[in-house]
Amino acid sequence: MNDASSIHPVDERLPIGRLATLGIQHVLVMYGGAVAVPLIVGRALQLSPEDVAFLISADLFVCGIVTIIQSLGLTRGIGIRLPVMMGVTFAAVGPMVSMAAMTPGIDGARTIFGAIIGAGLVALLIAPIMGRLLKFFPPVVTGTIILVIGVTLMRVGVNWIFGNPFGPTAPKLVDPAHAQWLAGLKQLAATGGPAVPDGLVLGATVPNPIYAEPGHVALAAFVLVSILVVARFGKGLISNIAVLIGIVIGCVAAALLGMMHFDRVASAGWFAVVTPLRFGMPIFDPVLIATMSLVMIVVMIESTGMFLALGEMTNREVKQQQLTAGLRVDGLGTIIGGLFNTFPYTSFSQNVGLVGVTGVKSRYVCVMGGVIMILLGVIPKMGALVEAVPTFVLGGAGLVMFGMVAATGVRILSTVDFKSSRNNLFVVAVSVGFGLIPMIAPNFLMWMPHAIHPIIESGIVLAAVSAVVLNAFFNGLSIERSACVEAARLADGH
Repeated sequence: MNDASSIHPVDERLPIGRLATLGIQHVLVMYGGAVAVPLIVGRALQLSPEDVAFLISADLFVCGIVTIIQSLGLTRGIGIRLPVMMGVTFAAVGPMVSMAAMTPGIDGARTIFGAIIGAGLVALLIAPIMGRLLKFFPPVVTGTIILVIGVTLMRVGVNWIFGNPFGPTAPKLVDPAHAQWLAGLKQLAATGGPAVPDGLVLGATVPNPIYAEPGHVALAAFVLVSILVVARFGKGLISNIAVLIGIVIGCVAAALLGMMHFDRVASAGWFAVVTPLRFGMPIFDPVLIATMSLVMIVVMIESTGMFLALGEMTNREVKQQQLTAGLRVDGLGTIIGGLFNTFPYTSFSQNVGLVGVTGVKSRYVCVMGGVIMILLGVIPKMGALVEAVPTFVLGGAGLVMFGMVAATGVRILSTVDFKSSRNNLFVVAVSVGFGLIPMIAPNFLMWMPHAIHPIIESGIVLAAVSAVVLNAFFNGLSIERSACVEAARLADGH
């Protein structure tokens, strides 16, 4: 005879009020990270504010759908049925920003979504064999890759504070007098005067008054200090959502100073269905799909460790069948993301940490969190509100968010034996160097075949390939399950 005591804590159905409270906690913990990726990619694509707001709504909507699939289970072979919140991975940001730089606008969005759908299909197909690929990704490899991801993203946070190096917020602008002089020459050439050489471009020589504006920098610093104070003195949930609280404090300050405007929030609706393929049919480029597929392999390796760690935390053994079912959701969620105009999905480790903090292991808490995310996604005002947040406010939080990703890589590397296996130093040193090439020398590929540009212009991909190859060269191909679990436990900032 079954009774309440025979129900595993993972399958426990809590009262609706407690479910809602705990579900909101999970949403708050992941919210800042969940909305960061559509903001970064949408602005890199130079989309309109309305389109960026839509990307945010679509992201929240799909976060909810994929979370429910993962925690509740769709079929016997899809969904790990553990308390897992799914969100967009930072690992894919670098390659997507590179794609956006090559092809901005709507066509760039269609290209990115095509690569995402293709990579999701690849991930769905290779999920059953991921156990065999673990040997290529010991902690020295995954730690290095996550470190490079964080360092690469730091550039985004810094540019949010001071201004992008190109466009209206560039450090220097073309002198108006020089521009007028060139326009006069072109008019003269049109009436029979000397021809102006093709491709003649004026250099930017005048300092831009809105770059690194002191008021913006001060407010970013205020946000950063607020986050640190909350993290230092906050307890429990408050400490876990320090980044979100810091952003809210920064928004309030920006609004009081007249630096944040709510016109688009006021004009946005209260309800709208998130429609698939809003930007048109995806463009499928084999090279870009291959690039994103490599990112998905890294994401699935992280998920593997995360699931194993969560299984130990909840006292439910994760067997190969359940592991494959969970990894399939990484692929399926990424396909759904591409169709609904959003990005690759993975389990959010911050929420795994929250399971340990609250002691509540019920997967239905995350199902409720998924329902809340869906509701937030169909309220356009929420997307418009996030889009309205000034970039310099986000920059103060970005230093923490992206720096924590890099710090997570360092924590994973702290488990690596560098003393008796000095060759691991070469793996990390060379791979980090490769990962920094596109950031320090962005024109390094100017004489290389254009077809391979999407692959080699991402520092994350370069670092991943380098780390895998060098580790295989120096250490061979072996990894213990316990090492993967330990690395995942340390990955609570990624």
